[in-house]
Amino acid sequence: HGSVLKAGGVAGVCVDLILFPLDTVKTRLQSPQGFRKAGGFRGIYAGVPSTAIGSFPNAAAFFITYENVKSLLHHSSTSYLSPATHMVAASLGEVVACLIRVPSEVVKQRAQVSPSSSTLRILSHTLYHEGIQGLYRGYKSTVLREIPFSLVQFPLWESLK
Repeated sequence: HGSVLKAGGVAGVCVDLILFPLDTVKTRLQSPQGFRKAGGFRGIYAGVPSTAIGSFPNAAAFFITYENVKSLLHHSSTSYLSPATHMVAASLGEVVACLIRVPSEVVKQRAQVSPSSSTLRILSHTLYHEGIQGLYRGYKSTVLREIPFSLVQFPLWESLK
């Protein structure tokens, strides 16, 4: 499982860093203060430290959970049940990964619309004013958004490989 951990982590970091500027633009376009006041095209990598720090453990947590649940369930299932096994494993992987992804996303999005504040300042401000639950704002909706994607993606991936 060591290679799964590394491969999943490295893939997650690469995807997140390549797509980061597009995510910043999207977040600023959706900002209630408007695109320009949220930073416009300035500081397009604002918030990247939280993504960089959270990306590897997020992807690794997903794939470790996915592989362990899959191997646990695989022993007791027949081949026609394997898509259900992959769906359960992927869903549990998302639940675990979101424990890391959501705090990272909260800090990242706040940094994207406030590019003059450092990631560390945003993290400490959130913890001071909202507590740990402030970092998990949107956890349920994020999990509910990610699970349907994984329910389709991972059984399909497993059948194609």
